[in-house]
Amino acid sequence: MTLTFIYLIVILKIPVFALLYIVWWAAKEPDPADEPGGEGGSGVRPHPHPRAPLPRHPRRGPHGDRRPAAPPRMRAVVVKARRVER
Repeated sequence: MTLTFIYLIVILKIPVFALLYIVWWAAKEPDPADEPGGEGGSGVRPHPHPRAPLPRHPRRGPHGDRRPAAPPRMRAVVVKARRVER
């Protein structure tokens, strides 16, 4: 009976303490001195100027005409099988 009591009270608490330690380790704040960059920064400098906007599509015609018609497409020829009479 004594060994069972020790097993239940002591040995089965080890996984509980390990779980509590893992949760504590994952939730703690990172130390700024440990990060790359020396002074707690991320080590990546921001761009000095914002990026330029992407170029716009050219206008069609002097007043922005409609899009041109789609080019003709090649269509596959469907061949039906002929019956062979004997």
